[in-house]
Amino acid sequence: MRVVLAEDLFLLRDGLVRLLQAHDFEIAAAVETGPELAAALAELAPDVAVVDVRLPPTHTDEGLQCALDARRRRPGLPVLVLSQHVEQLYARELLADGTGGVGYLLKDRVFDAEQFVDAVRRVAAGGTAMDPQVIQQLLARRSGDDRPLARLTPREREVLELMAQGRSNAAIAGKLVVTERAIAKHTANIFAKLGLEVSDDDNRRVLAVLAYLDHGR
Repeated sequence: MRVVLAEDLFLLRDGLVRLLQAHDFEIAAAVETGPELAAALAELAPDVAVVDVRLPPTHTDEGLQCALDARRRRPGLPVLVLSQHVEQLYARELLADGTGGVGYLLKDRVFDAEQFVDAVRRVAAGGTAMDPQVIQQLLARRSGDDRPLARLTPREREVLELMAQGRSNAAIAGKLVVTERAIAKHTANIFAKLGLEVSDDDNRRVLAVLAYLDHGR
């Protein structure tokens, strides 16, 4: 699996390269600036891009914008974005095209090698990997009594958070120590209460729920 990595801090970039190589990823390019990232994504057609949001020369959102532009040129290009802090705007932009293969992790997660590698693999396979803190903030933002989210039971909210992270019904059932049948029932209730069409497509359902929570009605 070929990876283009963009991170301007040398020690972190080098550490990520070594970590990914240790888990059988091929590093097609490891760059530190926005222009280098744009060129690598255009020329190398990687299986997945792991991108820091803020890159030189602007140190604003250049990494994210390069990734979004690459996805416009190559729809569905898997992109895992790394950020120092939760930025809801970045999460919304990343999810906006609804084609999947996206992830948003805080850099703290990088230090959990198993979790980070799992997220890269999930995104590369076309799935979704959203940081739990991002999900919690999106949920909190839509938790007023006049929002459909308020109709959810505490257990349904817990299932929604795990579902939005990109977890399958089986993974959620294991986490909550219940049956998959129970999770399927909770999932159906969540979609019904949020006015969303029930779907067996894990990626599509996550994107739909996140888009709904972020944009509201």
